[in-house]
Amino acid sequence: MDVARSHPDALASGLPPLVVDRQRIVHSAAFRRLQQKTQVFVAPESDHFRTRLTHTLEVAHLARTLAGLLGLNAELAEVVALAHDLGHPPFGHAGEAALNDCMKDHGGFEHNRQTLRIVEELEHPYPEFHGLNLTRVVRECLAKHHTQYDRPGTHPLQDGRPPPAEGQVVDLADRLTYALHDLQDGLYAELLDPGTLNTLALWRQAYAGPDTSDPDVLRRQLRPTLDRIEQRVFADLATVAAGGSPAEVGRSSTSPDAPQAPTVRLSDALDAELRELDAFLFTNLYRHPMLVAADEQARRVLSDVLRALVASPSLLPARFQKRVADQGVHRVVADYVAGMTDRFCLEEHAKLCG
Repeated sequence: MDVARSHPDALASGLPPLVVDRQRIVHSAAFRRLQQKTQVFVAPESDHFRTRLTHTLEVAHLARTLAGLLGLNAELAEVVALAHDLGHPPFGHAGEAALNDCMKDHGGFEHNRQTLRIVEELEHPYPEFHGLNLTRVVRECLAKHHTQYDRPGTHPLQDGRPPPAEGQVVDLADRLTYALHDLQDGLYAELLDPGTLNTLALWRQAYAGPDTSDPDVLRRQLRPTLDRIEQRVFADLATVAAGGSPAEVGRSSTSPDAPQAPTVRLSDALDAELRELDAFLFTNLYRHPMLVAADEQARRVLSDVLRALVASPSLLPARFQKRVADQGVHRVVADYVAGMTDRFCLEEHAKLCG
Protein backbone atom coordinates (compact mmCIF):
# COMPACT_ATOMS: atom_id res chain seq x y z
CA MET A 1 0.00 0.00 0.00
CA ASP A 2 1.44 3.36 -1.05
CA VAL A 3 1.14 5.73 1.93
CA ALA A 4 3.28 8.52 0.48
CA ARG A 5 2.11 12.09 1.04
CA SER A 6 2.16 14.96 -1.40
CA HIS A 7 4.45 17.11 0.78
CA PRO A 8 7.10 16.49 3.43
CA ASP A 9 5.09 16.39 6.63
CA ALA A 10 6.91 16.43 9.95
CA LEU A 11 3.56 16.80 11.71
CA ALA A 12 2.61 13.25 10.67
CA SER A 13 5.66 11.58 12.21
CA GLY A 14 5.14 9.20 15.08
CA LEU A 15 1.62 8.11 14.13
CA PRO A 16 0.49 5.52 11.57
CA PRO A 17 -0.33 7.30 8.27
CA LEU A 18 -4.01 6.31 8.21
CA VAL A 19 -4.48 7.46 11.81
CA VAL A 20 -3.19 10.87 10.75
CA ASP A 21 -5.49 10.88 7.71
CA ARG A 22 -8.57 10.03 9.79
CA GLN A 23 -7.68 12.69 12.36
CA ARG A 24 -7.31 15.39 9.71
CA ILE A 25 -10.55 14.45 7.96
CA VAL A 26 -12.77 14.42 11.06
CA HIS A 27 -11.21 17.68 12.31
CA SER A 28 -11.77 19.46 9.00
CA ALA A 29 -14.34 22.22 8.60
CA ALA A 30 -15.72 20.45 5.52
CA PHE A 31 -16.48 17.36 7.62
CA ARG A 32 -18.26 19.37 10.32
CA ARG A 33 -20.43 21.15 7.74
CA LEU A 34 -21.82 17.81 6.53
CA GLN A 35 -24.09 17.81 9.60
CA GLN A 36 -26.17 20.57 7.97
CA LYS A 37 -26.18 19.32 4.38
CA THR A 38 -29.02 17.47 2.70
CA GLN A 39 -28.97 13.75 2.03
CA VAL A 40 -32.51 13.49 0.56
CA PHE A 41 -34.60 15.63 2.89
CA VAL A 42 -33.44 19.22 3.40
CA ALA A 43 -31.31 19.19 6.54
CA PRO A 44 -33.08 21.89 8.63
CA GLU A 45 -36.53 20.33 8.10
CA SER A 46 -36.34 17.50 10.64
CA ASP A 47 -34.08 16.01 13.27
CA HIS A 48 -34.97 12.44 12.28
CA PHE A 49 -33.84 12.09 8.67
CA ARG A 50 -30.33 11.44 7.46
CA THR A 51 -28.00 14.30 6.76
CA ARG A 52 -24.86 14.09 4.66
CA LEU A 53 -22.87 13.57 7.89
CA THR A 54 -24.94 10.67 9.24
CA HIS A 55 -24.85 9.12 5.76
CA THR A 56 -21.05 9.40 5.82
CA LEU A 57 -20.83 7.76 9.24
CA GLU A 58 -23.05 4.89 8.12
CA VAL A 59 -20.95 4.36 5.00
CA ALA A 60 -17.77 4.38 7.11
CA HIS A 61 -19.17 1.77 9.49
CA LEU A 62 -20.34 -0.50 6.67
CA ALA A 63 -17.13 -0.08 4.67
CA ARG A 64 -15.03 -1.03 7.69
CA THR A 65 -17.23 -4.08 8.29
CA LEU A 66 -17.11 -5.24 4.67
CA ALA A 67 -13.36 -4.74 4.40
CA GLY A 68 -12.81 -6.76 7.56
CA LEU A 69 -14.98 -9.59 6.27
CA LEU A 70 -12.97 -9.70 3.05
CA GLY A 71 -9.59 -9.63 4.74
CA LEU A 72 -8.81 -6.12 3.46
CA ASN A 73 -7.46 -3.05 5.22
CA ALA A 74 -10.51 -2.00 7.24
CA GLU A 75 -8.84 1.21 8.45
CA LEU A 76 -8.16 2.36 4.89
CA ALA A 77 -11.76 1.66 3.87
CA GLU A 78 -13.05 3.64 6.85
CA VAL A 79 -10.79 6.64 6.15
CA VAL A 80 -11.83 6.78 2.48
CA ALA A 81 -15.50 6.56 3.47
CA LEU A 82 -15.16 9.41 5.98
CA ALA A 83 -13.81 11.65 3.22
CA HIS A 84 -15.86 10.50 0.24
CA ASP A 85 -18.61 13.17 0.43
CA LEU A 86 -16.64 16.19 1.69
CA GLY A 87 -17.22 17.93 -1.64
CA HIS A 88 -21.01 17.71 -1.61
CA PRO A 89 -22.68 21.14 -1.87
CA PRO A 90 -25.83 22.14 0.04
CA PHE A 91 -29.16 20.57 -0.96
CA GLY A 92 -27.76 17.24 -2.10
CA HIS A 93 -27.82 16.25 -5.75
CA ALA A 94 -30.18 19.12 -6.60
CA GLY A 95 -27.53 21.55 -5.39
CA GLU A 96 -24.86 19.73 -7.34
CA ALA A 97 -26.95 19.90 -10.54
CA ALA A 98 -27.54 23.63 -10.02
CA LEU A 99 -23.82 24.30 -9.53
CA ASN A 100 -22.93 22.24 -12.58
CA ASP A 101 -25.44 24.18 -14.70
CA CYS A 102 -24.09 27.52 -13.50
CA MET A 103 -20.51 26.37 -14.11
CA LYS A 104 -21.05 24.71 -17.50
CA ASP A 105 -18.87 27.31 -19.25
CA HIS A 106 -16.28 27.35 -16.47
CA GLY A 107 -15.25 23.73 -16.00
CA GLY A 108 -18.48 22.38 -14.52
CA PHE A 109 -18.95 21.08 -11.00
CA GLU A 110 -18.86 17.51 -9.70
CA HIS A 111 -18.74 16.67 -6.02
CA ASN A 112 -16.04 13.98 -6.31
CA ARG A 113 -13.68 16.43 -7.96
CA GLN A 114 -14.64 18.95 -5.28
CA THR A 115 -13.75 16.43 -2.56
CA LEU A 116 -10.25 16.22 -4.01
CA ARG A 117 -10.01 20.02 -4.24
CA ILE A 118 -10.88 20.16 -0.55
CA VAL A 119 -8.36 17.59 0.64
CA GLU A 120 -5.60 18.72 -1.75
CA GLU A 121 -6.04 22.49 -1.70
CA LEU A 122 -8.98 24.22 -0.04
CA GLU A 123 -8.69 23.03 3.56
CA HIS A 124 -5.62 24.72 5.05
CA PRO A 125 -5.29 24.03 8.77
CA TYR A 126 -1.50 23.74 8.59
CA PRO A 127 0.86 26.51 7.45
CA GLU A 128 3.32 24.07 5.83
CA PHE A 129 0.99 22.98 3.01
CA HIS A 130 -2.41 23.46 1.40
CA GLY A 131 -4.98 20.72 1.84
CA LEU A 132 -4.86 17.89 4.34
CA ASN A 133 -1.84 16.12 2.81
CA LEU A 134 -3.57 12.73 2.84
CA THR A 135 -1.77 9.57 1.78
CA ARG A 136 -1.68 8.69 -1.91
CA VAL A 137 -3.80 5.55 -1.59
CA VAL A 138 -6.64 7.45 0.11
CA ARG A 139 -6.60 10.11 -2.61
CA GLU A 140 -6.53 7.44 -5.31
CA CYS A 141 -9.66 5.82 -3.85
CA LEU A 142 -11.37 9.23 -3.75
CA ALA A 143 -10.33 10.02 -7.32
CA LYS A 144 -11.84 6.73 -8.52
CA HIS A 145 -15.00 6.70 -6.37
CA HIS A 146 -17.81 5.41 -8.59
CA THR A 147 -21.53 4.72 -8.06
CA GLN A 148 -24.58 5.56 -10.13
CA TYR A 149 -24.47 9.05 -8.56
CA ASP A 150 -20.68 9.39 -8.55
CA ARG A 151 -18.54 9.59 -11.67
CA PRO A 152 -14.77 9.88 -11.38
CA GLY A 153 -13.43 13.10 -12.88
CA THR A 154 -10.09 13.93 -14.46
CA HIS A 155 -7.28 13.70 -11.94
CA PRO A 156 -3.57 12.73 -12.00
CA LEU A 157 -4.43 9.59 -9.99
CA GLN A 158 -6.86 8.47 -12.68
CA ASP A 159 -4.68 5.89 -14.43
CA GLY A 160 -7.28 3.72 -16.17
CA ARG A 161 -7.10 0.98 -13.55
CA PRO A 162 -9.74 0.10 -10.94
CA PRO A 163 -9.44 1.64 -7.49
CA PRO A 164 -7.74 -0.33 -4.73
CA ALA A 165 -10.01 -3.03 -3.33
CA GLU A 166 -10.73 -0.91 -0.25
CA GLY A 167 -11.98 1.87 -2.55
CA GLN A 168 -14.27 -0.61 -4.25
CA VAL A 169 -15.59 -1.62 -0.84
CA VAL A 170 -16.43 2.04 -0.14
CA ASP A 171 -18.25 2.27 -3.48
CA LEU A 172 -20.38 -0.74 -2.54
CA ALA A 173 -20.95 0.50 1.03
CA ASP A 174 -22.06 3.89 -0.31
CA ARG A 175 -24.46 2.27 -2.76
CA LEU A 176 -26.00 -0.05 -0.18
CA THR A 177 -26.16 2.57 2.57
CA TYR A 178 -28.03 5.22 0.62
CA ALA A 179 -30.45 2.68 -0.84
CA LEU A 180 -31.40 1.27 2.57
CA HIS A 181 -31.48 4.49 4.57
CA ASP A 182 -33.37 6.35 1.83
CA LEU A 183 -35.93 3.53 1.90
CA GLN A 184 -36.23 3.91 5.67
CA ASP A 185 -36.46 7.71 5.56
CA GLY A 186 -38.99 7.59 2.73
CA LEU A 187 -41.23 5.27 4.74
CA TYR A 188 -40.88 7.39 7.90
CA ALA A 189 -41.77 10.49 5.87
CA GLU A 190 -44.82 8.62 4.52
CA LEU A 191 -43.78 9.34 0.95
CA LEU A 192 -43.51 5.64 0.15
CA ASP A 193 -46.48 3.28 0.19
CA PRO A 194 -45.62 0.25 2.38
CA GLY A 195 -47.94 -1.84 0.23
CA THR A 196 -45.57 -1.49 -2.73
CA LEU A 197 -42.58 -3.00 -0.93
CA ASN A 198 -43.57 -6.55 -1.85
CA THR A 199 -42.83 -5.71 -5.48
CA LEU A 200 -39.14 -5.79 -4.49
CA ALA A 201 -37.38 -9.17 -4.48
CA LEU A 202 -34.86 -7.85 -1.95
CA TRP A 203 -37.64 -6.91 0.46
CA ARG A 204 -39.65 -10.13 -0.01
CA GLN A 205 -36.66 -12.27 0.92
CA ALA A 206 -35.78 -10.23 4.01
CA TYR A 207 -39.15 -9.29 5.53
CA ALA A 208 -40.34 -11.73 8.20
CA GLY A 209 -43.10 -9.74 9.93
CA PRO A 210 -46.87 -9.53 9.56
CA ASP A 211 -48.78 -7.42 7.05
CA THR A 212 -47.08 -4.05 6.49
CA SER A 213 -50.39 -2.18 6.25
CA ASP A 214 -50.14 -1.30 9.96
CA PRO A 215 -47.61 1.58 10.25
CA ASP A 216 -46.65 0.62 13.81
CA VAL A 217 -45.90 -2.94 12.75
CA LEU A 218 -43.79 -1.71 9.85
CA ARG A 219 -41.77 0.62 12.07
CA ARG A 220 -40.97 -2.24 14.46
CA GLN A 221 -40.02 -4.56 11.62
CA LEU A 222 -38.13 -2.12 9.40
CA ARG A 223 -34.70 -2.06 11.02
CA PRO A 224 -34.53 -5.86 11.43
CA THR A 225 -35.47 -6.21 7.76
CA LEU A 226 -32.74 -3.80 6.63
CA ASP A 227 -30.25 -5.63 8.85
CA ARG A 228 -31.18 -8.92 7.16
CA ILE A 229 -30.58 -7.33 3.76
CA GLU A 230 -27.12 -6.27 4.93
CA GLN A 231 -26.44 -9.78 6.23
CA ARG A 232 -27.40 -11.17 2.85
CA VAL A 233 -24.90 -8.81 1.20
CA PHE A 234 -22.19 -10.00 3.60
CA ALA A 235 -22.91 -13.63 2.75
CA ASP A 236 -23.06 -12.90 -0.97
CA LEU A 237 -19.72 -11.09 -0.97
CA ALA A 238 -18.09 -13.90 0.95
CA THR A 239 -19.45 -16.45 -1.54
CA VAL A 240 -18.25 -14.49 -4.56
CA ALA A 241 -14.84 -13.95 -2.98
CA ALA A 242 -14.50 -17.62 -1.97
CA GLY A 243 -12.78 -18.43 -5.24
CA GLY A 244 -9.75 -16.36 -4.22
CA SER A 245 -7.68 -15.80 -1.12
CA PRO A 246 -8.01 -12.58 0.90
CA ALA A 247 -4.63 -11.51 -0.49
CA GLU A 248 -5.95 -11.83 -4.03
CA VAL A 249 -9.18 -10.04 -3.19
CA GLY A 250 -7.29 -7.26 -1.45
CA ARG A 251 -4.58 -6.62 -4.03
CA SER A 252 -4.23 -2.86 -4.49
CA SER A 253 -4.20 -1.16 -7.88
CA THR A 254 -1.08 0.66 -6.67
CA SER A 255 0.82 -2.64 -6.85
CA PRO A 256 2.75 -3.58 -10.00
CA ASP A 257 0.77 -6.83 -10.33
CA ALA A 258 -2.60 -5.17 -9.75
CA PRO A 259 -5.63 -6.79 -11.39
CA GLN A 260 -7.19 -5.05 -14.38
CA ALA A 261 -10.78 -5.78 -13.34
CA PRO A 262 -12.69 -4.99 -10.13
CA THR A 263 -12.09 -7.53 -7.39
CA VAL A 264 -14.96 -6.64 -5.03
CA ARG A 265 -18.40 -7.38 -6.44
CA LEU A 266 -21.78 -8.89 -5.73
CA SER A 267 -23.30 -11.85 -7.49
CA ASP A 268 -25.26 -10.98 -10.60
CA ALA A 269 -28.52 -12.01 -8.91
CA LEU A 270 -28.08 -9.77 -5.86
CA ASP A 271 -26.78 -6.91 -7.98
CA ALA A 272 -29.96 -7.10 -10.08
CA GLU A 273 -32.10 -6.95 -6.92
CA LEU A 274 -30.23 -3.87 -5.72
CA ARG A 275 -30.73 -2.23 -9.11
CA GLU A 276 -34.44 -2.99 -8.78
CA LEU A 277 -34.44 -1.19 -5.42
CA ASP A 278 -32.56 1.76 -6.94
CA ALA A 279 -35.18 2.05 -9.70
CA PHE A 280 -38.01 1.78 -7.15
CA LEU A 281 -36.57 4.63 -5.08
CA PHE A 282 -35.98 6.80 -8.13
CA THR A 283 -39.58 6.43 -9.29
CA ASN A 284 -41.38 6.47 -5.96
CA LEU A 285 -39.20 8.62 -3.70
CA TYR A 286 -36.73 10.82 -5.54
CA ARG A 287 -39.38 11.81 -8.12
CA HIS A 288 -42.11 12.27 -5.50
CA PRO A 289 -43.81 15.66 -6.14
CA MET A 290 -42.87 16.92 -2.67
CA LEU A 291 -39.18 16.20 -3.18
CA VAL A 292 -39.22 17.45 -6.76
CA ALA A 293 -40.68 20.76 -5.56
CA ALA A 294 -38.07 21.00 -2.79
CA ASP A 295 -35.29 20.25 -5.28
CA GLU A 296 -36.52 22.92 -7.67
CA GLN A 297 -36.59 25.50 -4.89
CA ALA A 298 -33.10 24.44 -3.77
CA ARG A 299 -31.74 24.82 -7.31
CA ARG A 300 -33.19 28.33 -7.56
CA VAL A 301 -31.76 29.36 -4.20
CA LEU A 302 -28.28 28.06 -4.91
CA SER A 303 -28.21 29.46 -8.45
CA ASP A 304 -29.33 32.87 -7.21
CA VAL A 305 -26.60 32.94 -4.56
CA LEU A 306 -23.88 31.93 -7.00
CA ARG A 307 -24.91 34.51 -9.60
CA ALA A 308 -25.13 37.27 -6.97
CA LEU A 309 -21.62 36.54 -5.70
CA VAL A 310 -20.14 36.28 -9.20
CA ALA A 311 -21.62 39.71 -9.93
CA SER A 312 -20.25 41.14 -6.65
CA PRO A 313 -17.15 39.18 -5.58
CA SER A 314 -16.36 41.88 -3.03
CA LEU A 315 -19.06 40.20 -0.92
CA LEU A 316 -16.90 37.09 -0.60
CA PRO A 317 -14.84 36.54 2.56
CA ALA A 318 -11.38 38.06 2.21
CA ARG A 319 -9.57 34.73 1.91
CA PHE A 320 -11.72 33.85 -1.13
CA GLN A 321 -11.32 37.27 -2.71
CA LYS A 322 -7.53 36.75 -2.68
CA ARG A 323 -7.91 33.72 -4.95
CA VAL A 324 -10.06 35.36 -7.62
CA ALA A 325 -7.20 36.78 -9.72
CA ASP A 326 -5.50 33.40 -9.75
CA GLN A 327 -8.41 30.97 -10.21
CA GLY A 328 -11.21 33.08 -11.68
CA VAL A 329 -14.31 34.40 -10.00
CA HIS A 330 -16.60 31.53 -11.06
CA ARG A 331 -14.42 28.77 -9.59
CA VAL A 332 -13.79 30.67 -6.37
CA VAL A 333 -17.49 31.42 -5.91
CA ALA A 334 -18.33 27.77 -6.67
CA ASP A 335 -15.86 26.68 -3.97
CA TYR A 336 -17.47 29.07 -1.50
CA VAL A 337 -21.06 28.12 -2.30
CA ALA A 338 -20.30 24.39 -2.36
CA GLY A 339 -18.94 24.67 1.16
CA MET A 340 -22.12 26.22 2.52
CA THR A 341 -24.58 24.30 4.66
CA ASP A 342 -28.24 24.29 3.67
CA ARG A 343 -29.06 26.73 6.44
CA PHE A 344 -26.26 29.16 5.63
CA CYS A 345 -27.14 29.09 1.93
CA LEU A 346 -30.74 29.98 2.74
CA GLU A 347 -29.56 32.81 4.99
CA GLU A 348 -27.23 34.14 2.29
CA HIS A 349 -30.04 33.96 -0.23
CA ALA A 350 -32.25 36.05 2.04
CA LYS A 351 -29.47 38.66 2.42
CA LEU A 352 -28.36 38.75 -1.22
CA CYS A 353 -31.67 38.31 -3.01
CA GLY A 354 -34.36 39.36 -0.59
